[in-house]
Amino acid sequence: MKYTKILLIAFLFCFMQNVFSQEAAEVVIENAQKKAKAENKNVLVFFHASWCGWCKKMEKKMTLPETQKLFNDNYVLASLDVLERGEKEKLENPNGEEWMAKYGGKTAGLPFFVFINGNGEVLENSFDANGDNLGCPSTTEEIAIFIAKLEKTSKLNKADLATIQKVFGEK
Repeated sequence: MKYTKILLIAFLFCFMQNVFSQEAAEVVIENAQKKAKAENKNVLVFFHASWCGWCKKMEKKMTLPETQKLFNDNYVLASLDVLERGEKEKLENPNGEEWMAKYGGKTAGLPFFVFINGNGEVLENSFDANGDNLGCPSTTEEIAIFIAKLEKTSKLNKADLATIQKVFGEK
């Protein structure tokens, strides 16, 4: 009886850990690709961490009332938590760092983003022409590069792009 209780407790512990753990990165990306195909959009894969101030800034700018609809209408967002520390490691999407490396962001820093189509083909990433990660675009030059990437990977019109450019340029 004693061993049965121990086994039951161990089983429940493992079950509860799986229930509350993050979805694996490949599942997040695969689901986003399926949705993107169905909606005739591309996927914006966004790698971030809870401790990353620039990640929070970018997320905030993308979810403001004037920009959220623009991003939602043009992309399926696949948000992956990576590079957490200590107790926060449980927030990570399993295999997230491997997917970040697969997309060329192993040493890029955060935030790191990549645009893929519904078939998983990389269309753009968050690197500039020199191979530096834009992170959260904040300088005039970084924002211009980001806008060019959005223009290339979406159906955003000039007015929409100007709105995003204005929001990202605000301090």
